[in-house]
Amino acid sequence: MKLAKFWAWITFLAGVLFFFLPLIGTFEFSLRARRGVYSFDAYRKVLDDPQFRDTFGYSIVIALFTIVVGVLIVTPTAFWVRLKLPRFRPIIEFITLLPLVIPPIVIVFGYIRLYNTSSYLPLTGSAFGTNILLTLGYTVLALPYMYRAVDTGLSAIDVRTLTEAALSLGASWFTIITRLILPNVLVAVLSGAFLTFAIVIGEYVFAALLNRPAFGPYMVWMGGNRAYEPAALAVIAFTITWACMALIQLATRLSKHTKAQR
Repeated sequence: MKLAKFWAWITFLAGVLFFFLPLIGTFEFSLRARRGVYSFDAYRKVLDDPQFRDTFGYSIVIALFTIVVGVLIVTPTAFWVRLKLPRFRPIIEFITLLPLVIPPIVIVFGYIRLYNTSSYLPLTGSAFGTNILLTLGYTVLALPYMYRAVDTGLSAIDVRTLTEAALSLGASWFTIITRLILPNVLVAVLSGAFLTFAIVIGEYVFAALLNRPAFGPYMVWMGGNRAYEPAALAVIAFTITWACMALIQLATRLSKHTKAQR
């Protein structure tokens, strides 16, 4: 047992070094913008750049709309599949996995071909329509994570009993989903929302090919034109992603603490 524990710690430490050493090197390089002195000049230049603020703000807005659309689509679907269509769960799970198999560049080219200015629904003909198309595309990319998060949350509650009790009291389906199911899977929804946010912030292919001023293309542009600022951007993007993961853990712990008090 001691030998197994020893090798387990060795493996863990090797994984930590493999993961954090490149990050430490990137952070150290980002501090070398001023010759001979460590400074945060690269971060200051990035944060003072109007293009950074515009692209980051744009991606945040798109991420929020993507989360709303994803929740509105996934929560009723996952609930209905568990309640009425359990035989179709493998099919639904397979469909939700397709965005992980199909490359994003294939999806976005399909969107461009279907929704260009010569089609019946020319979404790419205006900035507003392209924003809608980008939001829907991000919803598809985040579908595997959002669906599994919500489905896991539904597996922790007795959906059928709760629904039958609500129906016997005269509740409508809208009331059941919004006031009964959604509060019980709120932590799972938040987990899917934070993962969606992280995906949208760093995504490049959809935003670049649809010519949208998002944060992903800005990071790529910065990497091709600057030296130290791209490293600072990489650290910032990594921090945002880990902040989302920390919020997921915090929401999970708060939920467990609340349930324990009840």
